[in-house]
Amino acid sequence: ELPESWADMQEPLLEGMCFTLKYLGMTLVEKPKGEDMAAAAIRRIVATARVGARKFQKVILTVSPRGISLQDADTKEVVENISIYRISYCTTDKLQNKVFAYVAQSQESGALECHAFLSPKKKIAQAVTLTVAQAFQMALDLWEAAHAGR
Repeated sequence: ELPESWADMQEPLLEGMCFTLKYLGMTLVEKPKGEDMAAAAIRRIVATARVGARKFQKVILTVSPRGISLQDADTKEVVENISIYRISYCTTDKLQNKVFAYVAQSQESGALECHAFLSPKKKIAQAVTLTVAQAFQMALDLWEAAHAGR
C-alpha cells in the first residue's frame, strides 16, 4: 500500500522500491525508445504469452537509482540486475494498462530488449513506471552532484 505522498519520497527509493509482478516475456526491438515501438513490442509479448499455457514467473522487481533488480518471488533467487544506464525507456501500456515494460540494452549481446510484466492493478503498473522515472532523475542528480566538484 503506497502512501498518498509516495511520489515525493526519496528515502525508500534510495534503498529500492519493490513491486511483485508477473514476468510476461521479452522481445527484441529496433529502437531504444518510443511509444509506438513499445506498444508493438508489448502486443508481441502478450500474444506470445497467451499462446503458451505456462504459469508466469512471479518476480519481485526492485527499482533504485542503481537500476532494476529482478528476483524470483518464490526462491528469492536474483534473476537479473539491470543498470540504470542500460535502461533506455519504460512505460505502462495504454491498451494493456496493467502491463509495465522497459527497454534495456543486453549486457551480453548489446541488443535492445523489451521486457514486459503484468501487475495486479493499473495503479501498480503506473507506480512502477513513475518510480523508474524517479530513479532516473535521482541517478542523474547523484551523478551531477558527484561530478560538480571536479
